[in-house]
Amino acid sequence: MRSNNRWALLIPVLMMSNLQVMADSLPVIYDVEAQPLMAQAARLVEALEFSGSGLSSEDARQIQALKDEAPSAKVIQKIQEILDPYCLGMVQINPEARVKVIRGPAEAELIQNGWKSYLIKVHNEADITAELQVESPNAQPLFHISSDAEVAKKENYISPGKIANRFLEMHFYRRRPLLKNLSGIKVEYAILQIYTKDVGKREARIGFHVGQGSQDIGFRNAVDVLFSCRPSIKVVFRVQDHDGSPTMASFVIKDNIERIVDDPEKDPFPKDYRLALARRQNWEESDGEGDQVKQRKPPKGLTGIYPLPSRRLARDDDYPDFFFHPQIYRADGEWVYLPPGTYEVNFSRGPEYIPQTKFATIAPEPASQEVTFQLKRWIHMTKNGWYSADHHVHAAGCSHYETPTEGVTPQNMFRQALGEDLNIACVLTWGPCWYYQKQFFEAKNHRLSTDKTLLRYDVEVSGFPSSHAGHLCLLRLKEDDYPGTEKIEEWPSWTLPVLKWAKSQKGVVGYSHSGWGLEPMEPTQEVPNYVMPKFDGIGANEYIVTVVHDAVDFISAGDTPILWELNIWYHTLNCGFRTRISGETDFPCIYDDRVGMGRGYFKMDKLDFNSFAESIREGKSYVTDGKAHIIDFRVNGQELGENASEVNLERPQKVSIDAQIAAYLSEEQDSIMAFIASRRFDEPPYWHIERARIGNSRKVPVELIVNGKSVAEKEIIADGQIRTIEFEYPIEHSSWVALRILPSLHTNPIFVLVDDQPIRASKKSAEWCRAAVDKCWEMKHEKIREEDLIAANAAYDHARKFYEKIIQESYKD
Repeated sequence: MRSNNRWALLIPVLMMSNLQVMADSLPVIYDVEAQPLMAQAARLVEALEFSGSGLSSEDARQIQALKDEAPSAKVIQKIQEILDPYCLGMVQINPEARVKVIRGPAEAELIQNGWKSYLIKVHNEADITAELQVESPNAQPLFHISSDAEVAKKENYISPGKIANRFLEMHFYRRRPLLKNLSGIKVEYAILQIYTKDVGKREARIGFHVGQGSQDIGFRNAVDVLFSCRPSIKVVFRVQDHDGSPTMASFVIKDNIERIVDDPEKDPFPKDYRLALARRQNWEESDGEGDQVKQRKPPKGLTGIYPLPSRRLARDDDYPDFFFHPQIYRADGEWVYLPPGTYEVNFSRGPEYIPQTKFATIAPEPASQEVTFQLKRWIHMTKNGWYSADHHVHAAGCSHYETPTEGVTPQNMFRQALGEDLNIACVLTWGPCWYYQKQFFEAKNHRLSTDKTLLRYDVEVSGFPSSHAGHLCLLRLKEDDYPGTEKIEEWPSWTLPVLKWAKSQKGVVGYSHSGWGLEPMEPTQEVPNYVMPKFDGIGANEYIVTVVHDAVDFISAGDTPILWELNIWYHTLNCGFRTRISGETDFPCIYDDRVGMGRGYFKMDKLDFNSFAESIREGKSYVTDGKAHIIDFRVNGQELGENASEVNLERPQKVSIDAQIAAYLSEEQDSIMAFIASRRFDEPPYWHIERARIGNSRKVPVELIVNGKSVAEKEIIADGQIRTIEFEYPIEHSSWVALRILPSLHTNPIFVLVDDQPIRASKKSAEWCRAAVDKCWEMKHEKIREEDLIAANAAYDHARKFYEKIIQESYKD
């Protein structure tokens, strides 16, 4: 053992200088009781094994042997002599709870895209039980998350130089068997886990404290450490589609090593959905516009994911991996840098594929290695003439950042669509970073588009004066600036004029995230129901008025509570309106998990954006979570979307309904799927086939819907096989007919007209719509500008009179 007198002379010299010399050894502290020190050392050995950085076998053996010795000064000394060489630093907390630190003897070596665990020795002269904290300017965020500003705020700008210096991520390991806080004994050890994204020599300043104000003067609570960051292995992905062709897919790479999470007690589901759900629960914050939430804080609890999400940055010189995703997207021949080790890789490519898991062992040599992934489909909808689309995704705002770039580029968004097998992605520019992002609007498909994947920029009217009345999706625009305006603030303060302007340029238009604001004021699980909603949100609220003016082509579905979405739609269909539904995600504001979680499928002869837009308008489509599909849906041989989706009957009679339908569930329901199935319909994910599972079987119910009511049901096995289902139903008067698997799939309607009469299916629905106009006016009119009020009042009054006429024409329920 080295003399303590030597340290008594050396430590003051180190404290007087910012130059931090690596110590050969740390001082042995004898003023500590041996038994709790031994107990903590034993827990430490176990925790280091959990964290993937165990002691040497000999050191671990010696710690184990010391447990059998009687407590003594020799045991105290030996424990510290074994553990001190692993210490990056020693933190001294003086009797006044001031913190200072000296550099420890451990060699400062890190590995690119990997974690290294170090010990921090704590000499706790204050006997405090606070939480030891670590901080470093080199571990600050690489980005500033969006503040939803139209123009990025200058005070939030992160320069290239700052990004280069932010190469670390650091966490103390606080999971069992260790304690979250210091124990209060005079000497104990903490595990500091350090991750780096870089290669080469990197100097970092690392500081410690036990609460603000505990730092010692003169920066003595921090050490400057020069790290050697070794390169990882270049792992090239060979990605093969189901037919062997090269493709892009989604990959979640995990090492299954326990690391820090926010709260392990709230972390029972260790898969992709659990990660996303945990983030949403931890981040959600009201935005003051009804039920919508915005995500504000960077994700935590993803330290077992590679590359580390918090150190990802979508840049031109790197693959654009998003920090709020557990997954990355890689095409055949692309790569990721991983430290040697064994990884669990979950991979898939959207809901038409079967998720798979592969364990990949990366050896220390050679410097470049390959791993092959073979994808498996359970269905291939484009082979059946159906193309998938998500008409509402964003490249800025919500989970995106506003610096170092104002959102992300089309190249970044295109990879999202490719990796989720999405045929059409509509990237909608909206309030956040509006003036920067609108440069990508071209009134045509983006140049990145291919014959299999289309990317197009259009507009969501969100963060505009009319947003209070309902956000709008404006697709296939020729011009993205409202006439006579230069700023967002100059746009109309209600939705009808915006819809009319967009339709005048042959746009296809509808309301976004329709369910927000349409929650019934009294709880009910029925649909349709006659409880009045709040009309206090940003979904299809003013739709109740603008549908009367023939200004709406569709309302969006798939990303808000399904019963709220369907209820207003069913009521207006019962009144004879022919608005369609179309699937969306509102990525990454409602669903940040992945694009296309809510999607529409559209029947087209070939992939073409104009055909897609017309398929929305004509209802030649259905909405789904992607785990259930309808190949053909016919009434009396009339196919959905053809001939205005109309069937004409001379008199009341039975009609025949048939469809080819397929769905996919795993054979057994695991804990994650059981958790999803147990959630209420107003809890995310709002559309998910697991909720349709009948008991513990692999069956789901297919319902025949006539005028909003389920009138017949048949069960199918959700094993991916396409099956024909048939119904017969008597149509007494003009009606609409649809099929659904609640809450996974819903078709657009086929309209069955008897004696050429309009649909007036429900007097109660018409009365509900009439009352809804008044409720909507009550909630919205105060936010409509004075110069817009006269026109708005007239439009609402027209809607009132129209519904009153429909009430008189409607059948009694």
